[in-house]
Amino acid sequence: MKVERLELASGFAPASREGWRKLVDGVLKGTSFEKLFGRTYDGLSIEPIYQRAKGVSPVAGRPVAAPWQIMQRIDHPDAATANAQALHDLKNGATGLSLVFASGNGNHGFGLEPTANAIATVLKDIQLDAGIGIELQIGPQSRMAAIHVAEYIKAKGPDPAVCDIRFGLDPLAACAVWGHSPYTWEEIAPAVTNTIKGLAGLGFKGPFASSDGRVIHDAGGSEVQELAFVLACGVAYLRAIEQAGIPLGQAQGMVYARLAADADQFLTMAKFRALRLLWARIEASSGLTPKPLFIAAETAWRMLTQRDPYVNMLRATMATFSAGLAGSNATTVLPHTLALGLPDPFARRMARNTQLVLLEESNLAKVSDPAAGAGGIEALTSELCNAAWALFQETEKAGGIFAALQQGLIQSKVAGTRKLREANIAKRSEVLTGASEFPNLHESEIAVLKVTPVALAPYGEPKFKFDALMPMRLAEPFEKLRDKSDAMLKARGARPKVFLANLGRPSDFTERAMFARSFFEAGGIEAVDSEGFANADKLAAAFKASGAELACLCSNDKVYTERAEAASRALQAAGAREIYLAGRPTEDKASLGTAGVTDFIFAGSDALTKLENAYSRIEQP
Repeated sequence: MKVERLELASGFAPASREGWRKLVDGVLKGTSFEKLFGRTYDGLSIEPIYQRAKGVSPVAGRPVAAPWQIMQRIDHPDAATANAQALHDLKNGATGLSLVFASGNGNHGFGLEPTANAIATVLKDIQLDAGIGIELQIGPQSRMAAIHVAEYIKAKGPDPAVCDIRFGLDPLAACAVWGHSPYTWEEIAPAVTNTIKGLAGLGFKGPFASSDGRVIHDAGGSEVQELAFVLACGVAYLRAIEQAGIPLGQAQGMVYARLAADADQFLTMAKFRALRLLWARIEASSGLTPKPLFIAAETAWRMLTQRDPYVNMLRATMATFSAGLAGSNATTVLPHTLALGLPDPFARRMARNTQLVLLEESNLAKVSDPAAGAGGIEALTSELCNAAWALFQETEKAGGIFAALQQGLIQSKVAGTRKLREANIAKRSEVLTGASEFPNLHESEIAVLKVTPVALAPYGEPKFKFDALMPMRLAEPFEKLRDKSDAMLKARGARPKVFLANLGRPSDFTERAMFARSFFEAGGIEAVDSEGFANADKLAAAFKASGAELACLCSNDKVYTERAEAASRALQAAGAREIYLAGRPTEDKASLGTAGVTDFIFAGSDALTKLENAYSRIEQP
C-alpha cells in the first residue's frame, strides 16, 4: 500500500523574520520595537524572538550522557542523626553528600560540628571509595574539618585517590560573607596552599579549593557579578597554588566552582554555560589546554519562601532542570522548608526525588548541552561572558579579589543590584508566587524538625574590615507583614481586614477585585468580598457588618466616574480608616480625595509601602 506523505505546512508561505517584523510593526503602530525587549539586572537585553545561532558548538561539560551527582544536604547538628540521614539518602537515590558545617557558607543556621569525633560519627558505615561524591562546605571556624575528613579516610583504609572528595577550602568567600578578616591575603594564601599540599600528599586528587558564586547570589547580586566573583576567586587560588610550587597543569584540577541555580530557566542555563567558556579562556590565557571545570550547583537560597513553601518545590525543579541541562556536575536541592527550619524527612525526600525524576524519568542527562544553537540562550551566554569578563578585569585591576573586597568594589555593585531587586519585589513587578502574589492566608502549619540553630563563635579579631555580603531572601519583607497579621490573629482572634467595595455588575468589578484581594492578602490583610452595589447606603451597611477597618473600591473606570465619590463618602461615614481605589489615579483624583479616597492600588505601585502604611492606620487607637 502506498503511504501518502502529509505536508502540514504545504499550504502556508515560508515564515521569515522579516515577515514577522512587519506584522509586529503593524501592531506597534510606530512604537519602538525595543519596547518588546526584556532587561536583566545587568542591563543585558532579551529580545522577544531569536533566530537559530549558526557556527556554534556544544559547551563541554559533563562526560557524554553522564548524569550529574545527586547531592543531599547533611546539616543536622547531631552527628548520629546526620549519619542516619546520610545512609538513608544514599540508599534511596542520592549519589553524593554535601556536608555542611556550622560556619560554612550557606549553613543557614545549622550545620555539623567540625570535630574529629563528630566527623567520624557522620561518616560511619559510608563506603567512601564506592563512587560517592562528598562535598565539604566549611568556614573559618570549621576549617579543620577538611583535615579531620582526610585523617578519617586514611585511618579507615580506603585509597584516597579513589575517594571523590571536594574539600571546599574557600576563605575568600568567608571574608566576603563575614565582612572582615583577621589576616591579609598574603597570610591566608599560604595557609590554603599548605593544606592543599598536605591533602595532595596524602593521595587525594581533589579538587580542594572552591570558588563560590552563591555568596553573590545569596546577597542579591546579578549573574554577571556572580560570574566575575567566581573567576576572580578561582584565579586567586590558582595563583596561590602555583606560587606554592605546584605546577599550573597540576593546579588546574585543584579548583572547582559553585553556582546558584534559580527559577529563571534561561538565565540560569546561560550563566552555567558562560562560566565554562570564561574559565576555558583563563586556562588558555595561562598556557593550559582547557579542561571542563567542575561546577557544583545549588538551588538558590534567596528564592525560598516561608509562606506557601510547597511552591519552592516548583522553583527547585526549574532550577535543577536548568543547571542540569547546562552541564552541572553535581546539584544540591535545598529542601522546600529550609527557610522555616531544619527540614523533616518528607522535605528531604522531595529534594532528593526532584533530581531522581529529572534524571531517571525525564532523561535530562542523555543529551550534552541541548541549548547549543538556540539563539536566545546563545545570545545570553555571549552577553554574560562579555560583561562578566569586563567586571573580572576591573577586579584584577583593583589588585585582585581580596583588594577589591577591601575597596568595596564588589559590595557596591551587589548593593546597587540588591536595591533595585528589592524595589521590584516591593512593586510586585518581580513576582513571588504564594508570597507577594496569590497568597494563601489559610495555609496549614508546616512541619520542620525541632532543632535549635547553631550559635557561632566569633571569627578571629577583625583586623581588616569591609562591607559584608549578607544573605537575603526576596520574600522576607512580605513575610514580616504576614507575621504581623498572624500576631494580630492570635491576640484578638481575627486578622486585619479590607472590605472589597465592589461597584456595579460582576463584569465591572471582578478583575480589579481579584487584583485587590491578592494585593492586600500578600501583606496578611484579609479581603472580605461583596456583591456589586449600586446603592451607597447598602454598601456602607455591608462594610459595617464585615468588621473591616479598611475598604477598597473595585470596578471599572466608567463605574468609578458614576459612583465612586458617593461610595467613598458612605464608607468614610461608616468608619473606614482608609479607603483605597483599585486603579490608577485619573483626573478625578482630587475630587475622589475630597470624597474620602486616600490611596490608589495598581500594578507597579509600591505595594510594600502601601501595606505598611495600612498597618499603621489599623494599629491606631
